[in-house]
Parts: sequence; structure tokens; C-alpha cells
Amino acid sequence: MSRRTTSVIAALVAVPLFVALAGCATAASNAGSDGGESKADEVVKIGVVGKGDEQWAPFVDAAAAEGITVELVDFGSYEQPNPALTEGEIDLNQFQHIVYLAEYNENSGADLTPIGSTAIYPLGLYSTKYDDVDDIKKGETVAVPDDASNQARSLNVLQQAGLIELKSGGTPYSDLADIDTEKSKVKVTALEAAITPTSLPDVAAAIINNDFVVNAGLTFEDALATDDVEDPNALPYVNVFATRAEDADNETYLKLVEIFQTDEAVQEGLAESSGGTALSLEVPATDLVDSLKKVQKEAAENK
Repeated sequence: MSRRTTSVIAALVAVPLFVALAGCATAASNAGSDGGESKADEVVKIGVVGKGDEQWAPFVDAAAAEGITVELVDFGSYEQPNPALTEGEIDLNQFQHIVYLAEYNENSGADLTPIGSTAIYPLGLYSTKYDDVDDIKKGETVAVPDDASNQARSLNVLQQAGLIELKSGGTPYSDLADIDTEKSKVKVTALEAAITPTSLPDVAAAIINNDFVVNAGLTFEDALATDDVEDPNALPYVNVFATRAEDADNETYLKLVEIFQTDEAVQEGLAESSGGTALSLEVPATDLVDSLKKVQKEAAENK
């Protein structure tokens, strides 16, 4: 698995970002707002989707070796970790890319911010009926996630695969209304991301987020098509650790980001849980914040 460094990310940041892609006091009430000073042996609650993924056990162990007790809080859907973070029920979350975070902030008025990158993942199209995207018949139905950011990215995957055509050509804010039905090969239906795998018996194919692929009895190699994660416009789809803006300089949280990015066992687990598809990235937090601001501005303009 390759690791992209700052020089590569600088090239990513230089281009326009036009493509798609719950309450007790926690450590956040004791650290972060006091100038970012860390405290030994504090408990940090991190919200994730997929607590059983192979990177998390070694991450918890590596954090403990640094005197940080991590409590992973597992959520069943993508809609839950950001409100939990906003309300102070957790200290960090790690499940989303920048576009998803921008959409949440813009729609909720929250000020969650990225403090470190993890990886970028390809988004795949899967089927239990077909082995090749070209075999999908005209007029059949394909399922995509219903949340705005993943839906837009999904539609771009379908367009790249030749299954649909988008009137706009494809943007981070494309939705079903952007589909040119007369020029498209398939119909598209939107479902909750966690449900798209269970829809496979009823549709020709479905876009399935990486968190749900293995549990659906699939492998990443089963994907009929994916987007290009190495596209220079891909920065908004880098996955991040996020926290509340007031805690952005918390030294303990930043140390956890460093552990995730540099611990060999964590990186091996990340590769295993993603089927070798994740591209690990170390993006400067300032670049992540700049990308968030730009995408959030675009989100506001597209309301």
C-alpha cells in the first residue's frame, strides 16, 4: 500500500475541486479548550462505523502504549457520528471524507473540523447478477446511497462506467435530478447506504461503501467498476479524523492522528480491512481545512 506525502498532496490542492466524491462529559470537556494541553491516561471516545475493522485493535493498543486510553464507539450508519460529536458525546470521529463533513456542517450549522487524514478509498459498483458492467441490460435499476455527498460520487462512478449520463457532466452535488434519463442505460434508485448491500437481489447492481462490503459477503475485488482515487481532484474524498473546532489543537487528539498514520500494525490493519484498496495519506491539516472551506462554500452555493 503506497503512502502519499506532502509533496503529492500539494499537487492535489493546487487544482480545482470539482469532482464527486450520542451524553456524558468526555475528554473533550477536560482537554482541547485549555490551549491544547494533553493529559496522561485520559479516555478519548472516537466514533467509527465498523469497530471490528482490522486497524482499530492495533490502534487502541498503540494509543495505550502512549498513555492514551481510546474507547471506540461504534455507529450503525453514517448519519450518527457527526451529531454525536457535535453534542459532545464523543471526542473525535473517523468515518467520513471532506465532502460529507462539509455537507453536515452546512446543513446543521456545526463547526466540525478535520485534524488529520487517514486514507482515500475507491467507491465500487457491485452485483450478484453480473460479472461485467457491460452485461447490465438497458432499463435495469442500479442502487446508490441516498446521502448527498456519496450519492454525487456514486453517480460519477456510474457515468464513468457508461451506465448513465449526467446533465452537468458530474459535480460533488449531482443528484438523481441531474441524470439525463433519455441518454442513460439504467434507472437509478437511492437507498440508505447501509441498505444498498441488501438490495442486491432486487437490482442489477449497487454502489456499496467500503464499510459494508465485507459484511455483505463480498470482496473488494468483486467490484465491477470504481472511481479513480488517484485523480488530482480527489482531495475532497480523503477520509479524516474530525473534532469540534475548539479542540482542533488538542495535543492528545493530534497524537492519535500521528499514531494512526505511522504505526505499522495500524497501517497493516487498514490495508487488510480495505482489501488492499485504501491509499494511506498524510495530508497537512491546513490543507484539509482549506479543502473543507472550499467544498462547504460550494455546498452553500448549491442549496
